[in-house]
Amino acid sequence: MITDLRPYPAMKDSGVPWLGEVPEHWRVLPNRTVFTEVNERGRAEADMLSVTIMRGVIRQQVLLEDSSKKDGSNRDKSAYKLVRPGDIAYNKMRAWQGALGVSEYEGIVSPAYVVQRPREGAAPRYVHYLLRTPGFAKEAERWSYGITSDMWSLRPEHFKMIYSCLPPESEQTAIVRFLDHADRRIRRYIRAKQKLIKLLKEQKQAIIHRAVTRGLDPNVRLKPSGVEWLGDVPEHWEVAALRHRYSQVLGKMLDAKRITGESLLPYLRNTDVQWGRINVDRLPQMDIAPAEYERYTVRPGDLLVCEGGEVGRAAIWVGTLPLCGFQKALHRLRPFNPDRDTPRFLYFTLRAAAISNAFSDGHVSTIAHLTGDKLRSHLFPFPPAEEQASIAQWLDAALEKIDGANECTARQINLLREYRTRLIADVVAGKLDVREAATRLPDEVEEAEAIGEVGDEGDADEMRSGGDSEAGEEAEV
Repeated sequence: MITDLRPYPAMKDSGVPWLGEVPEHWRVLPNRTVFTEVNERGRAEADMLSVTIMRGVIRQQVLLEDSSKKDGSNRDKSAYKLVRPGDIAYNKMRAWQGALGVSEYEGIVSPAYVVQRPREGAAPRYVHYLLRTPGFAKEAERWSYGITSDMWSLRPEHFKMIYSCLPPESEQTAIVRFLDHADRRIRRYIRAKQKLIKLLKEQKQAIIHRAVTRGLDPNVRLKPSGVEWLGDVPEHWEVAALRHRYSQVLGKMLDAKRITGESLLPYLRNTDVQWGRINVDRLPQMDIAPAEYERYTVRPGDLLVCEGGEVGRAAIWVGTLPLCGFQKALHRLRPFNPDRDTPRFLYFTLRAAAISNAFSDGHVSTIAHLTGDKLRSHLFPFPPAEEQASIAQWLDAALEKIDGANECTARQINLLREYRTRLIADVVAGKLDVREAATRLPDEVEEAEAIGEVGDEGDADEMRSGGDSEAGEEAEV
């Protein structure tokens, strides 16, 4: 169906750079003739709405459930603006990033937001698709003003100056019907790919856990480990506190007041250490004197473990930089006897421990800080040296295949999203004629999950919600 689409038979120059050529029978109008700004005051008990970059206008409650954000709106909502179904609401300071859309709900938004109502002849869903295209986002950026990008604001008087293209009403209906259908199909594909990624993640976790707690021999004799998250382990393995096998050093505390600049070295922070990888781009620097190198620098093979944040997260330093320090938020682990213990095996054991909530503290899923005492006291399994090495090598090979499948699936999701964005932009701006294709579409029952699928587009990271001042909008909810 989509591959059969053709351009319109007759086109004209719109005279508007962001629109380019449009079908000959379409109108090109300034937004002041397409929308009416409305400033109705809402009721305090009305639903709070959020204007997001990824999903447009949604109920604030959905945002709160999908992320760790909190409701930061004022208790006094007497000045909040009413939004009716079909109205367009946009965040003045984030319109150029795509924080706008048509509302399906009646509710209220911050008085710092703008509410526009499509006039007769402009279908709300059509203008929703049009205003959420990358082309319109660039045009909104052009008309946004401010000292810096985080202060750019698309004011109503400038929104009115932007031109939009408007097909006949029957054609708008056909376009919306086609795009809704295509969007549902693409989202189904994305959800299927996301489920595969979730399964791959679960498979990866299971493989790691089994390998570091049972080994590679399925017929090995087992014994109770005495550690809840470990369960039974092979009889010939030792279960010991980390202090008996590895040295542990916490990094250097940063003291900005005492930086002299005489012996500056790049240093690693908690955020630089992710599972299995270490960032070395644009590292900050601090004074580490040559006499402190042995204690506060890393060498190839050192295992770095996060003390806070996602406690226990770890990676092995491979010597990317000739000399590099590490901050107090990181533990450095080195085996007392490298011929007996393999850091790569301990790395995988830490992953299994984290998966099993071994670093939890009573009623919470993780502890705030993994102190040196706590880390040294943790019990871990220690197979013989050769077995540690063989398990680590086997896991590297097994996980490489899973990671490859995961990366391939993630690329497919990105391609689907890019295709969806391009398709919507081409159809809504008249580059592809969907009138005939829309008549052949089956009647479908709209799936609730297809409109707001969880995790489809990373909303938790990029959602923006209704604040009470322009400067505070993005941090609100």
